[in-house]
Amino acid sequence: MRIAVVGTGYVGLVTGACLAEFGMFVTCVDIDKKKIDMLNNGEIPIYEPGLDVIVEKNSKAGRLKFTTDVAQAVKDNLVIFIAVGTPPKEDGSADLTYVENVARDIAKNMNGYKVVVNKSTVPVGTGQRVKKIIKEIVGDKFRFDVVSNPEFLREGAAVNDFMRPDRIVIGAESDEAVAIMKDIYSAHYLGEAPFVVTNIETAEMIKYASNAFLALKITFINEIANLCDLVGADVHKVAKAMGMDGRISPKFLHPGPGYGGSCFPKDTLALCNIAKEYGYNIKVVDAAIEANERQKLLMVDKILGLLGKEKKEGSLKDVNITILGLAFKPNTDDMRESPSIVIINELLKYGAKIKAFDPIAMENAKSIFGDSIEYSKDEYSAVEGADCLVIVTEWNQFRKLDMEKIKSLMRNHNLADLRNIYEPKKMREIGFNYVCVGRSKI
Repeated sequence: MRIAVVGTGYVGLVTGACLAEFGMFVTCVDIDKKKIDMLNNGEIPIYEPGLDVIVEKNSKAGRLKFTTDVAQAVKDNLVIFIAVGTPPKEDGSADLTYVENVARDIAKNMNGYKVVVNKSTVPVGTGQRVKKIIKEIVGDKFRFDVVSNPEFLREGAAVNDFMRPDRIVIGAESDEAVAIMKDIYSAHYLGEAPFVVTNIETAEMIKYASNAFLALKITFINEIANLCDLVGADVHKVAKAMGMDGRISPKFLHPGPGYGGSCFPKDTLALCNIAKEYGYNIKVVDAAIEANERQKLLMVDKILGLLGKEKKEGSLKDVNITILGLAFKPNTDDMRESPSIVIINELLKYGAKIKAFDPIAMENAKSIFGDSIEYSKDEYSAVEGADCLVIVTEWNQFRKLDMEKIKSLMRNHNLADLRNIYEPKKMREIGFNYVCVGRSKI
């Protein structure tokens, strides 16, 4: 099987590398020459654990190659995956410019039957849109099929998610296209991964519905955590008991400063926009979006309360605050929609001096904050002279810090644990003025 993957971003590169790992010959294509040059030199433009090993192995074996030549890739391969970005527009709808451009490139270079696979996250109706674009250019000269094959990859665990998926969704209109897709994923079929074969529109909706539901689940437990803080309950125990119910499950019941990343914020907005186009309002998703933005600001209120400061300009003048964790989640360098951005910008607005450390995301953070904050070489240098330590991202290396040493390095002993990775009672016994999310009175 010969496959082209157009787009070497997060989804495209993981998809291409993993398909090559399954023995297929894959050509990854991108118009960004700098990125292709990096990949051809063995450099990985994104941080994803384990991806570098797979790319290196399959590149050396000749199963994985990188090029900027879209035309040749279309001509040489039977299946072309579209894995380009669909960034949100100002109104929250998905920008399909890149998807449409790839569809035109495919149409202009077709030389026989092709299966065009939408791997990008796209609104319902995009498959038919791609089909129409190609048909307008190709006419009846060549046969082709359009397939929706949404990805369900978690940043930081994408390689494992691709190799051991919960399900594989195939939305198609012909038995031939379904058969080809099943052949591509035959290793998963033998591994007994569930296949969901449906029409294109249903496959497109499955992706948005899945991400929106997970965003709702995170938002729900955050709302419960906020209430737990008010009434004196322990959100950890609440979440544990809830998760024991098989209808609920414990996954995504972890309170914190709000969700971020490349998927949940974008996809919830896009789903609401799709609904509005059809004259419908998904109120529960709208509410989750609003609550998630409020959650980030509530974390700032916690920090101000911890320091005994008012919510006004200049209230944090000469206050040194350390931020541990900048990426939206561990095991990624992705800063997109990270809660740390809102939290840091708000603290800067009140006059705080910020020092920050993240194991991976520092370079990406510099492109956002510039020199408005100070960047530290490690956790301990970051807290020197701090009046308050704020844990924003739950990297494993932050879970077992020498808190006695941390305390000795700080000027004042305030700790805002926004990921609940430490026990409140123990932190207070050490001598910290401590707050967390949903356990602050425990």
